[in-house]
Amino acid sequence: MKCLKNVKSGEVIRVSDKQAHQTAGNQWKYVPKSEWKGTTKVETVEVGHDQGGSYEIKKEKKSKKVSK
Repeated sequence: MKCLKNVKSGEVIRVSDKQAHQTAGNQWKYVPKSEWKGTTKVETVEVGHDQGGSYEIKKEKKSKKVSK
């Protein structure tokens, strides 16, 4: 498995070695797996209101990407 990054959009994908060899070129470049792992975090912000004013709750979730 190899990780590739789209130079134009910044999208990071994880593909098989064979597919990576076919895809890598001008638009896609090889990147370390740690960069792919860094893109899997999803952060949500909930804004609520109480009598004192508004407050924010930040939640971080890790989602696993499925590569084909």
